[in-house]
Amino acid sequence: MDWTVGRWLAPGRVNLIGEHTDYNDGFVLPMALPLGVTCTAGIRTDGAVRVSSVQAPCDEVETTMTGLGSGGWSELPTWAHYPLGVIREFERRGYELPGVELALDGTVPLGAGLSSSAALSCSVAIALRDLYAPSVSDAEIIDIARTAENVYVGVPTGVLDQSASILCTEGHLLFLDVRTGATEQIPFDLNRFGLALLVFDTGSPHRLVEGEYSTRRAECAAAAEALGVPFLRDVRDSADVERLGDPLLRRRARHVVSEDFRVLLVAEELREGADPRSIGPTLTAGHISLRDDYEVSAPELDTAVDAALAAGAYGSRMVGGGFGGSVIALVDVDQVATVTDAVREAFARSGFDAPRDFVVTPSAGAHRLD
Repeated sequence: MDWTVGRWLAPGRVNLIGEHTDYNDGFVLPMALPLGVTCTAGIRTDGAVRVSSVQAPCDEVETTMTGLGSGGWSELPTWAHYPLGVIREFERRGYELPGVELALDGTVPLGAGLSSSAALSCSVAIALRDLYAPSVSDAEIIDIARTAENVYVGVPTGVLDQSASILCTEGHLLFLDVRTGATEQIPFDLNRFGLALLVFDTGSPHRLVEGEYSTRRAECAAAAEALGVPFLRDVRDSADVERLGDPLLRRRARHVVSEDFRVLLVAEELREGADPRSIGPTLTAGHISLRDDYEVSAPELDTAVDAALAAGAYGSRMVGGGFGGSVIALVDVDQVATVTDAVREAFARSGFDAPRDFVVTPSAGAHRLD
């Protein structure tokens, strides 16, 4: 069968600051990674849907457009729910897809908290837009990709990951006001200051589907209700958080409110051209808050942060939803090897497998390759 083929790439992301603020209507400051998911896509006219992945060579899925709307999803491999959810959501919104062929390949480490799932969903979404629905806006692409993850996978994520994958630009951080949708591209030229942003994939996979993420969302909603505001973003004075009688809700709210303040502080400093070294303590404060108040860290994450700081990093923190995943560290370029060795040695002493480490730069958002 003849079908038109193209390739699309959507990147993973690392969030410089602003963790668990998106579903609280707050602020985030991510950047796109030079790692992503490539979707090779083609048009079919026979109603068939075929999806394959280099990372799951034994799990090729063949179904039909009609079949996607008739249930049976529990029999499909979990990874396939992401691309199939995007396909189904396009169709549910009234866009006509006569069939589609998708071949996927990714370079974002799985389970590392670097948004491999959003990269997967967004790569498929932009491919389908170009092939079938060129009028679909970026905002709707983000919503389609998020809906695929929320409804068809069962993870109640906010819009941070999808927004970063679609909207980030090379050399910049994306400042996003989740409530209003307003965005700003903030230059982040670490080379100019002799700095590097290190990522340590600790090899402790996070598992958001297992319930803790949903629990945190529910706790935030309960805290907001107790404070008499729609979302925790609406708390104007951090002292108000201390009025909460429930100590658990007080901790959860304290993290979200203080994290929003941290995002605004970092964005303002970088917007004014400050040396990024100045934001290091704020990044570390974000980790302490995630560890102590939000309780989403893990021993591997804490070990990496502590070792990086002891070796001279200006700031370090966990990234992503938590319960495992990755850590970032802001370091001098000539200290990359020193900090990397220190983290590896700390892992060896703790009996952890060696982490994967790499330097990242702000990269382009989702786009067509050919």
